[in-house]
Amino acid sequence: MGVMRRAFYNRLKAEYPNAGAACGYTPKNARTGNGLEKDHAAGARRTSGNPRSIPLYEVYMQKATGKRRRQLHKAAINKGREKKPNQSPKYAFGYRLFGGVQMPGGRKGFIFGRRSSGSFDVRALDGGKISAGISYKKLKPLLNRTAILIEKEYMRLPPHA
Repeated sequence: MGVMRRAFYNRLKAEYPNAGAACGYTPKNARTGNGLEKDHAAGARRTSGNPRSIPLYEVYMQKATGKRRRQLHKAAINKGREKKPNQSPKYAFGYRLFGGVQMPGGRKGFIFGRRSSGSFDVRALDGGKISAGISYKKLKPLLNRTAILIEKEYMRLPPHA
């Protein structure tokens, strides 16, 4: 990254003359000087040049996911020269990996792990576990799986002076 950083910056500067580079201490000083927390929303407000602006109440989290597991077949070949598939089926009990679901209490999440027993690992996009093993019978499908998962969060607004 050391060599590429300078080349990338030079190309960016040629395309956009107003572009600038910042060292690690510059954003921290701006953040602490304006009393901002260290999160993505505060970083975006600081970068915009108006760090004291009122933040939005809604924040959208996004996460890119792969389409499938990379290894298609097991390394060892079975007798009869058959290759054993390394991938699990696309659907398990009607649910797909990274599909959006609603749990009994109204909580929403995404399927991060499936088991052949029918219990699923449901998590939020930030990786926080909602349920380590909940039956597929208790889940309600919400969203089909896409390459980019989007989750709406509601921020707690700080009191303004």
